[in-house]
Amino acid sequence: MRIKCSGKRFISAVSVENKRIVIVGAGNMATSLSMALKKSGNAPVAVWSRTAESAEMLGKRVGCLYTDDLTSLPPADVVIISVVDSALREMAAKVAAVYPSALILHTAGSVPMSALSDAGASRYGVFYPMQTMSKQNVVPFDDVTIFIESNCDEDTAYLQSLASSMSNKVTYATSDQRSFLHVAAIFACNFPNALYCMVAELLESKGLPFDSMLPLIDEAAKKVHRVHPLEAQTGPAKRGDINVMNAHKAMLPDELAAIYEAMSNYIMKRNR
Repeated sequence: MRIKCSGKRFISAVSVENKRIVIVGAGNMATSLSMALKKSGNAPVAVWSRTAESAEMLGKRVGCLYTDDLTSLPPADVVIISVVDSALREMAAKVAAVYPSALILHTAGSVPMSALSDAGASRYGVFYPMQTMSKQNVVPFDDVTIFIESNCDEDTAYLQSLASSMSNKVTYATSDQRSFLHVAAIFACNFPNALYCMVAELLESKGLPFDSMLPLIDEAAKKVHRVHPLEAQTGPAKRGDINVMNAHKAMLPDELAAIYEAMSNYIMKRNR
């Protein structure tokens, strides 16, 4: 349950200026987030990474201090932890010890906000941009939905202001809701990419180029911007063309045939 902060414990509910932000992590999310913060006028004052090389790379890119030693980080009002999920709780405990009065946030979709309070943070929350990230291709945050959560009304207002300075889409989501967002993101991003891998292997085994699929992939993605996914569905399963589906399964290796059948059954059930 969120609470109201009092006295010196809270950050302004409106202004995002002059808040000293530190980023803990230097991976894909930390890199894109740091650059988005910089673009919005809220550049981190420092970044930390467990390796000096990664810290230096991101620090120079952002134009801020960098270190691989938590105890040498400068004072901060906000600390955003962006590390792999398996290391988050341990890192949160270390951060809470260094910054006992700062607002401590994490960026994980599958980790509840309570992990931060369990680690000793007194003020804590979540700052979760819903996007796939990479160091090589920093994605603009303008249209990325940022999901926020906090245990404190004033800090929630601050997160709303901070996120709004970076994106046009900001939504409050509880830890339970965010866990479903994370599962949905797996279906929306990771699984389709695995399907692309299958497509590439299938075509390459017959001497055909994968890039012949790119216009089709692009148009399919664009279509769900215009209509509901159920309405956008096409293909033999949508039509209930059993003969074509059986012929396709006979052409495929067992693993792909099983996936084809499962996906086709799903489509047929939703389009009856």
